[in-house]
Amino acid sequence: MGDKKRPRRIFVNDVDKYSSKHIAEYLSSCGEKVEDDDDGEPQLNEPAFQVVGTVSSTSSKEKEKASVLHELYTSLSREDLLPRLLDCDVIVYNISENATQNDIEEATWAITALHGEMENFRSKKMFILVSTVLTWAMTKKQETEEGERFITEEEFRKRRPHSSFKHHNNMEKQVLKLGTGKKTKLKGYVLAAGIQYGKGENLFHYFFKVSWLSEISNVPIFGEGTNYIPTIHVLDLAKVIQSLIDVKPKSKYILAIDDSKNTLGGIVKAVSHVLGTGRVCQVPEKEAITLKAYKQEELEYLSVDLRLDAFVVKDSFNFTWLAEVGMIENMEALVEEYRHTRKLLPIRICLTGPPAVGKRKLAEKLCARYRIHHINIRDVIDEKMAQLKDTIARIDAEVSEQETAQDQLDTIKTSMENNADRLEDDLLLEILTEKLNSKPCRNQGYVLYGFPRTFEQAKQMFSAEDGDNQDSPDGTPSYNNITPGRPFTDSRSFVYFQMIKTFFFFFLEYVFALDASDEYLTKKVQDLPESEAQKRGLTQDEFIPRLARFRQLSRAAETALDYFDEQEIYPAYLEVKDDDPEFKLMVSNIIEVVGPPKNYGLSTEEQEEEEDRRREMERKQKEAKEAAERKRRNEALLAEMTAQYEAWQYNLSEVQRQEHELLEANALPLRNYLMKFVMPALTEALQECSKIKPTDPISFLAEYLLRMDKD
Repeated sequence: MGDKKRPRRIFVNDVDKYSSKHIAEYLSSCGEKVEDDDDGEPQLNEPAFQVVGTVSSTSSKEKEKASVLHELYTSLSREDLLPRLLDCDVIVYNISENATQNDIEEATWAITALHGEMENFRSKKMFILVSTVLTWAMTKKQETEEGERFITEEEFRKRRPHSSFKHHNNMEKQVLKLGTGKKTKLKGYVLAAGIQYGKGENLFHYFFKVSWLSEISNVPIFGEGTNYIPTIHVLDLAKVIQSLIDVKPKSKYILAIDDSKNTLGGIVKAVSHVLGTGRVCQVPEKEAITLKAYKQEELEYLSVDLRLDAFVVKDSFNFTWLAEVGMIENMEALVEEYRHTRKLLPIRICLTGPPAVGKRKLAEKLCARYRIHHINIRDVIDEKMAQLKDTIARIDAEVSEQETAQDQLDTIKTSMENNADRLEDDLLLEILTEKLNSKPCRNQGYVLYGFPRTFEQAKQMFSAEDGDNQDSPDGTPSYNNITPGRPFTDSRSFVYFQMIKTFFFFFLEYVFALDASDEYLTKKVQDLPESEAQKRGLTQDEFIPRLARFRQLSRAAETALDYFDEQEIYPAYLEVKDDDPEFKLMVSNIIEVVGPPKNYGLSTEEQEEEEDRRREMERKQKEAKEAAERKRRNEALLAEMTAQYEAWQYNLSEVQRQEHELLEANALPLRNYLMKFVMPALTEALQECSKIKPTDPISFLAEYLLRMDKD
């Protein structure tokens, strides 16, 4: 066997950004295929490329995103970066989206530095500049008798850039000057990429998010929406780069765009149809900034109006497109890719249990936690009746549509009149199924309680067999039935899409069976205010039959819970007790099973309010902690001072006692001396002084004592 071919080394800049990240990931995976050798043993091919690159962020999170790279460089100086560029066979500089002036200056430096070192190259190198179709934005359009003519990439010398992309255009010209000689070791190519989408949808993300949330009925189209936007799936762009490296075509300027001719309005309508309500509205372009949907520099991409025709990619490159015909034709598959990339997984929960056990209260708490929809049977029926009344009253509705709505409304009213204000199971099942298949419930998920009650109801409602061939919930056919041979034809993509579609649209995920003793439930109902009991159908006359009916269904040969068991959706049984009246412990247990929210979470305004509440709570906690600390310090200081004072008092009294004892001890011999030798003479002198009473008694006493001493 000969020597293995060395993987080509490819440099990609800013691999922590959307476009370069996916390009680098794709190129890193090229060649990693498991095949059978002659002996039938599996063999792993070497990667075709070793991808190295830079990250613009030093955070560990961004580095982790780029972990697929062979080598990763952070915050390198140009002096340190140049040797690494010289060690690569292909240098890819991507300035196609959100490129700053520094990004363009670095790309300009790189090509200049490489050109200066060209004589020292050990082998030929390729420099690929991934630019943008915005360098064509002001190209003069040509009209023909048939209408506006497509501009081909052969006319790249006539291109005129958008005013904000003149530096991109100058960079393109500099790259095109490379490799003019036959013996040149550095050849340059320019890829003018269409507006990229896929893997989270990039610039089109706003329209996907608004449609997915379904918080507004009409998805806005900023501007007239008639402008044609050249586009390309980011992974198809990566495939174009791979093909360019392999094929090395003669054409040095290549349009990297798909074969679609879609307008902004058409794209937004398709997103809304598949993911949202299907309705759109036109708003002035400046509203995009007011709504904080887009920045001005992002709007420049979405406002481009170009009808371009690429031939090099079609004629010279032979790769399997992921989305050759563009966004609109592939919208269903793009939606599933979008959900998967952003982990927007619906959470579907069913709560079962006897009346008054607390299903409503628990459902509200779970809906608030996961931001999913609360499916209350009475509310769903009222909503359906209001919808039918609105259709009947609409002036623009067709007569047949109004007649159908009136028939449905009459059927619902008749059923409720004949069943004590309750709906027959077939009608209820039909209305609930429509609700659960609505776009909001399909996107975010729901908490359903009170239904199904029987095995048969559960089977009719959640059987995947009935769902696979359903059209969209509003009665319109699926936007695009993905089949082999159509867009997204990669076999793994197709299998994955069909699998994820079934999972998303028809399967329930979690079932929680609540229960409590009859004594507990009866006492709970008796404690309810009369008005609330009547409102919830829990008066004594209603509650007892409902509880008996539930217990009877629970003892049936096949129950609704048995159906879920058969579908391997194993119910979790939860006992309701007095020690958890607010369901805090129960909600905590359910969260452990279901996991964290799988959606966008709070809106921007709610996030700000939540942040304000969090800061206020932290401030109060900090103040309370500081006050408690001050109180603790003061109490400790007071205790210390008290202890010190008591110690001082003790020490003082001890000193005084000791001094007194010392004085007493020292005074005893002195007193004896005075009594024996001094006091007799002094007493005699004082007595004599008292008799005579001299004018100067002191002098008298002194002279008297002196005479006594001489005698």
